[in-house]
Amino acid sequence: MLICRFSLQVIIRVAQPYRVLMIATSYPLSEDDWQGLFIRKIADVMSDSDVVELALWAPDGPRHEQVDYACNASDEAWLAKLAGRGGIAHLLRTKPLTGVGLAGGLLKRLRALYRQRLAQTDIFHINWLQNALPLYGMRAKAVITILGTDFKLLKLPGMVTALRGVMKTNECILAPNASWMRQSLEDWFGDVATISPVNFGIDERWYELECAPPQAVNHWLCVLRVTSDKIGELFRWGEDVFNEYNQLHLIGPNQDGLDIPSWVNFHGPVPAVDLVSSWYPDSIAYITLSQHSEGRPQVLLETMAAGMPVIASNIPAHAETIVSGEHGYLVDSAIEFRCAIEQLSDPAVHRQMSGNCRKTSREQYGLWSDCRGRYLQLYGQLT
Repeated sequence: MLICRFSLQVIIRVAQPYRVLMIATSYPLSEDDWQGLFIRKIADVMSDSDVVELALWAPDGPRHEQVDYACNASDEAWLAKLAGRGGIAHLLRTKPLTGVGLAGGLLKRLRALYRQRLAQTDIFHINWLQNALPLYGMRAKAVITILGTDFKLLKLPGMVTALRGVMKTNECILAPNASWMRQSLEDWFGDVATISPVNFGIDERWYELECAPPQAVNHWLCVLRVTSDKIGELFRWGEDVFNEYNQLHLIGPNQDGLDIPSWVNFHGPVPAVDLVSSWYPDSIAYITLSQHSEGRPQVLLETMAAGMPVIASNIPAHAETIVSGEHGYLVDSAIEFRCAIEQLSDPAVHRQMSGNCRKTSREQYGLWSDCRGRYLQLYGQLT
């Protein structure tokens, strides 16, 4: 009898899809928008499944036809205004008082949303830790995706204590997108939540690309939001490296209004379709000397899937993804940076590392459908 009852429960669970409410404050506003693109990828792939009914609370933008948009008119207008001002993290960095006020408004709106949706939601899939704070005391089940920027939030006085309160009064799985964050999260929350890293996936189109081999004139590609932290030492170390034969091409919005040296070929933001069709096939390697706090940059996964070696600053977000001497080089100084440029200009070295990048991407990250399977496993653990 016990076996029959258990079997019946499993059948019922499979027959009734998980009712998931996904929360994000960043989302692409158009087909060409970069911000929060990974949120759209996750939402789309989860919706493209018979076992998930997904409602999405996020800025309005292109969505899978099966996604139920959960914002009311007031929330939609508020999120659009927030996105137009660069998001809360950007405002907290540039206009702290404005950022704090908007953060308070966000928490108030999410508290009302969570109360309204609690009875009709099996899993709250929350992106960024601050969006989990309004869950306090609700006895809900939540998967919380954590990025490196969350670690700045955790440095604020009292924040770890507040989040522990959330996790004590809800059943939570913390899902960082990189394993290097796991130990710190275990130290802070391991006794009140489960820590389970989840690798994001990659679009198939990136695996179909071929980057350029070394030639007489080499293009070196850097794609990022142009801020002081993201640029790092690039302008200083690259001044004596790049020239008419080794050209640096920088792509992305200049969010901090930085002065960009004349020797940098700066193109501003470029649609993703152009990156795939033109920029990646014409470049021999990707460069990022970022010092920005982040989990695992999605652009690195896509770059490796395209078979493009990487030269990167030696920070945890890069060191977990790039094996120096196998997928490219991790560098700590101007001399190491110059040597990496010289090594990847060798066709034999470049060809070997290109193959390594593509192989690792397939084996460790796969497609977005693989990422869906990883999240479904977490949903299953909670239910």
